[in-house]
Amino acid sequence: MTPFARADDDEDGCATWPRDRGSRRGAAHRARQPHRPTNHMTADDTPRTALSPSAHDDTRRSLLKAAGAVALAAPLSGGLAALSASGAAHAQRSAKTLRIGYQKYGNFVVLKARGSLEKRLADRHVSVQWIEFPGGPQLLEGLNAGAIDVGTVGETPPVFALAAGVDFVYVGSEPPAPLGEAIVVPHDSPIRAVADLRGRKIALNKGSNVHYLLVNALRRAKIDYRDITPVYLAPADARAAFAQRGVDAWVIWDPYLAAIERQTNARAIANGEGLVNNIQYYLASRTFAEAEPQLVRALLDEVGAVDRWARANVATVAAQLSPLVGLDTATLEHALKRASYGVQPIDDAALAYQQRIADTFTALKLIPRRIDVAAARWQAA
Repeated sequence: MTPFARADDDEDGCATWPRDRGSRRGAAHRARQPHRPTNHMTADDTPRTALSPSAHDDTRRSLLKAAGAVALAAPLSGGLAALSASGAAHAQRSAKTLRIGYQKYGNFVVLKARGSLEKRLADRHVSVQWIEFPGGPQLLEGLNAGAIDVGTVGETPPVFALAAGVDFVYVGSEPPAPLGEAIVVPHDSPIRAVADLRGRKIALNKGSNVHYLLVNALRRAKIDYRDITPVYLAPADARAAFAQRGVDAWVIWDPYLAAIERQTNARAIANGEGLVNNIQYYLASRTFAEAEPQLVRALLDEVGAVDRWARANVATVAAQLSPLVGLDTATLEHALKRASYGVQPIDDAALAYQQRIADTFTALKLIPRRIDVAAARWQAA
């Protein structure tokens, strides 16, 4: 299951994602400018939602100013390196509070709403703090900064973070969900296939799971990555640019994907099937995982229980998520049916897949050096 930010209806009845400053027109204007391979979202652009606890607002604002803005305004490796000293300062924190980084859509949202983890840890006198992030790269900035202990992200952010020296371990994963992400174009676009993307502007969140989908789709169509113009935008700005025709295509995940398909009849010209696995990973700081393996296992146990319940109660989950994420239940059901469920241990196959992703981005020079993903395996698993 993948991340999502709250949607509000705009004047033409479609959902758009609010930002504290800037407009959809501004995002579309930026996308129409000559090639600018940077992400324009800043910490102040992070969506503010009803689900975000007010008690955490100051924490999240300061974190995203220190972490998210750096990650989005500059290459991820530079932003993460800048925060390494901050992460070290938090490394020896005793586990009186389990701090979980989450994104708007996914099983962590359901787990948070059910409160089962808090009940399980109460006897250990461990509280739970939930800190929301707009995407995987920003969440990993938070992990590196020592602001969270564990989190969940897609399959690409971890390799960028490893290349930047973030010290974390893979502690679990979900099964593949290749139908949960796709390359979409407007319903009346002349683009009919990936082969038609040569020379086009394509919006995506740099370093996210869909980045790997785009790379593989282009490779299969025999299109060099340099022959397209990537427009690196967070989902809120990317949707605005897509709606205003500031970009030709958008690579995106559910339920953003389900929303844009249902609300605008956007066409998918490729999804992950046969190209990528689209796996959700559970990560923890190495220091925390080594010091508190029982807490990590307790978290994974509770996520597994939520997964089993959610798989059998899709309609109920959609109804519960709807007021939290601002989408109708039908759209959420559509997205949830493409999701995967069931926590799995990290095995050799999972690490080999992550290594292939890392090697792909190294070859494209989007990662500065080769990394050894196996070094991030949780030895207590």
